[in-house]
Amino acid sequence: MKIVYMSLTGQTRKFVKKLDMDLLEITPTNPYIFIKEPFIVVVPTYEIEATEMMNDFIETGDNLSYFKGVVGGGNLNFGKLFVFTAKDIAKKYDVPLLHAFEFQGNEEDVRKLKKAVKELG
Repeated sequence: MKIVYMSLTGQTRKFVKKLDMDLLEITPTNPYIFIKEPFIVVVPTYEIEATEMMNDFIETGDNLSYFKGVVGGGNLNFGKLFVFTAKDIAKKYDVPLLHAFEFQGNEEDVRKLKKAVKELG
């Protein structure tokens, strides 16, 4: 399963590199990438303007048909807004929210996410 992510501050990038999985980083200069394999997205919590590029990626070509789930990173100090970007994407595209982690995650987060990905197939 491919892990597609965006990372504006580097926290999400540090987390996904711990996964030792196939990674694809989406940046403001390359959101319109076509993909032909199952993937999940890992997104930090930012205002919609900052994360719109992930929606652009998901909606490019047939990408949506391969989209299997979303993972969110954030700061627990956000309270109700913790991982709201991931929650919004899950709701908008009707995919499961697979996991939520704080900052760059820890080994338990890595273990839980790998298990969730394995269960997806």
